[in-house]
Amino acid sequence: MKKFLVIIIAAVLLVWSSACTKKTMTEAEQWGLLSEAYRYTFPLVLMNLTMKSSTNTETADLAGHAPVNQLIHSQNLANADSKMVVTPNVDTIYTQAWLDLSDGPMIFVLPETDRFCMTQVLDAWTNTPAILKSGSYLLALTGYTGAVPEGVTLVEIPTSMAWLITRTLINDEDDMENVRTIQNGMRLLPLNCYESSEEYIPPKGEYKEENNAVPINAILSMSPQQYFSAANKLMASNPSPDVDADVLARFAALNIGSGLTFDVSVLQGDIQTNWKQMLGEMKEIVVAKGAEYQVKLGDWNYFGDPIGRFGTAYDYRAMIALGGLGANPTDVAIYAKTGVDVNQKALNGQNNYVLHFESLPPIQEGGFWSVTAYGSDDFLIANELNRYCINDRSAFVLNEDGSLDIQLSDTAPEKQANWLPVGTGDFHLFLRIYLPDTEAVKESWTAPSVTMVLQ
Repeated sequence: MKKFLVIIIAAVLLVWSSACTKKTMTEAEQWGLLSEAYRYTFPLVLMNLTMKSSTNTETADLAGHAPVNQLIHSQNLANADSKMVVTPNVDTIYTQAWLDLSDGPMIFVLPETDRFCMTQVLDAWTNTPAILKSGSYLLALTGYTGAVPEGVTLVEIPTSMAWLITRTLINDEDDMENVRTIQNGMRLLPLNCYESSEEYIPPKGEYKEENNAVPINAILSMSPQQYFSAANKLMASNPSPDVDADVLARFAALNIGSGLTFDVSVLQGDIQTNWKQMLGEMKEIVVAKGAEYQVKLGDWNYFGDPIGRFGTAYDYRAMIALGGLGANPTDVAIYAKTGVDVNQKALNGQNNYVLHFESLPPIQEGGFWSVTAYGSDDFLIANELNRYCINDRSAFVLNEDGSLDIQLSDTAPEKQANWLPVGTGDFHLFLRIYLPDTEAVKESWTAPSVTMVLQ
């Protein structure tokens, strides 16, 4: 009885405190807090909309859809005609799955391979609680106390919604059959079906027209009531980390949080105008904050820690969700970008350049690297060889001192082994280093430089 009274008193105090805070906040303070809450919850709501879009099907299809708790295998290597996502890579083939662990844990099997093949596990807040190599795993909510089959490793995930992204290295189009063999060895099934002698046949999903939407467009079209009602509901099944207690206490003043009911009527001023202005300012705010986490690597830049394990870097987390949902932590991959030469002039295919590596990128065992060119539209550049990158598997020729020169131009040089076509317009480069030797990258390795040469 005493415990019940304590709970009632606590609830009354929370409501009273919330009401007092609402009354004392000015319009500017209120909308400032609302903007902060929006940026805080943005990755969660975007993840949910992305999940709805990706699982909006009865059965797995070739367009990248599969029902919840089922694998989605990509079947094609990106090329100049690939326009689904910007800056597509031509190093890996993706296998994905969206999980709902609310009904119980799932078993995921990643087979032994002869190449880089890792699975990134993302929780609902876009943090990465685990990176999986070959093996069998029991994916369960944090605090799971049930049985774990022999030979299976328990992986605890703090939220019921999760996203598996498996990246499998591919050498070229002729290597696709080998990748498909690896994909066919992957398994995802409920725990209670894992040790059954019967073949597991996944259930059909469901198609809903309202979920047939581009996630970023869907989230930006939501009203305040729609958005924060969705956020509150999602926070109930996807709890925030304990470290977020302070910000959640402040958001409660606007009835934003797990178990709370948001009511747009508490907002002051012209709601539609203020909401539109808030959305317009969001990108500017998170991009400015994200710039603080950029790491300089010669003339290149990449987003550094705590990417993928964000902690309290909420605006950084929102920026990465907005521009690159599902980014790896830096110990798994570094994505460095440059669009300038050594004189800080923008790269353009009307000129010829040499990309010079004094030494090749330092990687750990099983890692790889690549340099990929993209046009000003962030897509791959069409060329006669259908060559979009130079990587550690390419048949390039090293200089006598072990350095590497890559020719960047529109027209083919006499010797094409080291040629990376860049078209005739503005372009930029991405240097991807998977399983980097992070200490060497930061302390001793010299990043490659781009120098314009006379034609």
